[in-house]
Amino acid sequence: QVQLVESGGGSVQAGGSLRLSCSVSPVSINAFGSSCIAWFRQAQGREREGVARIGVGTDRTYFDNSVKGRFTISQDNAKNTVHLQMNSLKPEDTAMYYCAARGWPCDTFTPGDFAYWGRGTQVTVSS
Repeated sequence: QVQLVESGGGSVQAGGSLRLSCSVSPVSINAFGSSCIAWFRQAQGREREGVARIGVGTDRTYFDNSVKGRFTISQDNAKNTVHLQMNSLKPEDTAMYYCAARGWPCDTFTPGDFAYWGRGTQVTVSS
């Protein structure tokens, strides 16, 4: 059973930065073969939405327009971890952030298409 654990959330002021990490176990992220790891977020009272995804082994990335130019996603094979670097944070980025994994293709932000989920890490941005 694949387990995903998020970390790195916290409280920051607008304009600040945070780096979220998604640790994958017990398999290597590369053991997925060509797989997809994505970050989603869910603000209170709103639906879960995808913000960034990466095709493991391909380094192909995709970002929602709301975070494009501010967020980056990367994989660290040595640590079996995917990072989400969030810069220029805005109050509207406040949400619980989740990482999720699925097999190929890596072309969706539909939550139901992802088989594995972490429990989330809270990000709060104050104005």
